[in-house]
Amino acid sequence: MGKIIAFANQKGGVGKTTSAVNIAASLGIMGRKTLLIDIDPQGSATSGVGVAKKTLRTSIRDVLNSFVSSEGDEKRRDIIRNTVIKTNYDNLSVIPSVITLSETEFALYKKEDSAYFLKDALEYVKEEYDYLIIDCPPSLGMLTVNGMTAADAVIIPMQCEFYALEGLSQLMINISGIRKNFNPDLEICGILLTMYTGRFILTSQVVAELRKHYDNRIFKTKISRSVRLSEAPSFGCPVYYHDKSSKGAKEYLEVARELTERI
Repeated sequence: MGKIIAFANQKGGVGKTTSAVNIAASLGIMGRKTLLIDIDPQGSATSGVGVAKKTLRTSIRDVLNSFVSSEGDEKRRDIIRNTVIKTNYDNLSVIPSVITLSETEFALYKKEDSAYFLKDALEYVKEEYDYLIIDCPPSLGMLTVNGMTAADAVIIPMQCEFYALEGLSQLMINISGIRKNFNPDLEICGILLTMYTGRFILTSQVVAELRKHYDNRIFKTKISRSVRLSEAPSFGCPVYYHDKSSKGAKEYLEVARELTERI
């Protein structure tokens, strides 16, 4: 049965989607059958694995709407199975997202037990994969609540700056709230340091502060700033398939290896 891992951080621009896409791809390269689930209405993870959103017939919006509208079990199963797209990359499939998913998020607030809709949906497919990677929106709304309620563990990508430290404290409080109210088994798989530049004094200060409070939760491998890593999304591919010899490709493979040891 597949392990479900949510990538979450309410602060945008911290490398959350980049990390979700590249770790999912790295797991596939390592031979793990992986499903990437994009629950961010921006759909960046979808385009990041080369899926054109304009061509989609179904998306995660249809999956969640089948629960909002109380469709039957068989109809829900058919919808999610028809929504999964096999990408051009090794062992990697995706459930894509579209901008209108934001409309579904409003509907979730009105439905009882809607925090469990994604969890229930993934029950139909999770036995087919080794890992299911959820890319949550950069917010703490109902879509992110669904992502963390469905997950076995959460990875927190975090840029090395002081504003990110402030946001991390709030995110930890919210994770505690998810545990208390929806998912008591939710673990923190780790904090992933992104956009790392070791020569900056500020970076060293932020890392030192993190180690005071979360030392055993920080991934050993840090994700450096990289031109190739920045370029890859514009080509609709994970960085390994853009330039497998690049620093970003090697670092994400190392993080994926560490992830398999943690969960």
